[in-house]
Amino acid sequence: MHDEPERLCERAKAGDREAASDLVTRYYERIYSYLCRLCGNHEDAADLTQKTFCKAWTSIGSYHARSSFSTWLHGIAHHVYGDWLRRRNIADAKADEWWENCAADGPSPFEDAAERESAQRLYALVEELEEGARQVVHLHYYQGLSLAETAETLGVATSTVKYRLRQALDLLRSQTAEPRPRLK
Repeated sequence: MHDEPERLCERAKAGDREAASDLVTRYYERIYSYLCRLCGNHEDAADLTQKTFCKAWTSIGSYHARSSFSTWLHGIAHHVYGDWLRRRNIADAKADEWWENCAADGPSPFEDAAERESAQRLYALVEELEEGARQVVHLHYYQGLSLAETAETLGVATSTVKYRLRQALDLLRSQTAEPRPRLK
């Protein structure tokens, strides 16, 4: 049976490299995916993921299981991304190649062009949200964190997460709504 993350953390704190490796294996893809969606390219996401895990291992002694390991690790990733963002002025739009590689599992983008265009438009609209709203959408919807975990990761109240999500969803709905035909 696989160890729970908290038990693996205790073993990793005690210097067990196999436990640390198990944690990396368990969480690498989730953290990489989160950072890739935020920064928009695979190379930066890989670098930021490595920095996230380096910070996690240097501060694993500060993990006291007050939150899930996943939430704690996403919090570190959030701060690593924030530091990177402050050092780099990201005003550049995402490259077309990035959007083409954003497709979810399922039919290939070429099998369903309309679905791909809709997904690209939605991803682009999410990226245009203000930073706070964009972060909650990424953590809650893309990463699957609960409202409480999202709030803890960002260091805000759960009510703030709910408010930001509601505003983001309202804005996204208004921007993706089909225009109603006018009656004559």
